[in-house]
Amino acid sequence: MTDLQYKRIVWIAFIILCLCGFIYSSYEIIMWNFNVEENSKINDKLNEKVTVTKKDNKYEIDFKSLKEINSDTIGYVKVNNTNIDYVVVKGTDNEYYLKHNFEKKWNIAGWIFGDYHNKFDGSDRHLIIYGHNTKDGSMFGTLTNILEADWYKNIHNHKVLLVTENGTYQYQVFSTYSIVPEDYYINTQFKNDSDFAEFIKVLKSRSIYDYGVDVSEKDKILTLSSCIGDGEKRVVLHAKLIENK
Repeated sequence: MTDLQYKRIVWIAFIILCLCGFIYSSYEIIMWNFNVEENSKINDKLNEKVTVTKKDNKYEIDFKSLKEINSDTIGYVKVNNTNIDYVVVKGTDNEYYLKHNFEKKWNIAGWIFGDYHNKFDGSDRHLIIYGHNTKDGSMFGTLTNILEADWYKNIHNHKVLLVTENGTYQYQVFSTYSIVPEDYYINTQFKNDSDFAEFIKVLKSRSIYDYGVDVSEKDKILTLSSCIGDGEKRVVLHAKLIENK
């Protein structure tokens, strides 16, 4: 084989490799857009089962109908001035709903899900809810709003609503920040009150804004978490339970 022939083969192989990469990337983009659109249609249907009564701004969730579609349904979460307005599920691990939607179909946009360690029966000291940070703003794609001054300086945004079969819960935001991936802030098990108090102290110290909210080891807290960019960081919101109806 001559040197010219060798260079020609290398060049052809390079072109084929580039084409394969382009085709794969195009496929990923197409599938992502398809999956996001599919989830949007599912959420529109699910929101028909979430009604708001004018009296006391009360949310009524048709859990019976939702569980007929997906028995993993455990709640509904809403965050003001974001697109977070979703029925929440919980699997047997924290992996399944990263790649499956509410109808349990494979979907790279996933769904909003609670940490499988939590019970969501009112007894948890620390509840955690996860979701993908999608570019179109669906799922937890607008959770990054909490890092903007327009969001955290507006007191109307400082309440998070969580509805489960056991009641309607209002949470008061006390910390928002971004951080590199870690296990600490998603801990659900604590040795004692002192351990939990130290945990809360660390979460508060990380906040980019002082919400002026007192939190103690006697409180129950909620965490919302998502990735930023290619997953190199996490965006995190912590709030304490202030009302249970």
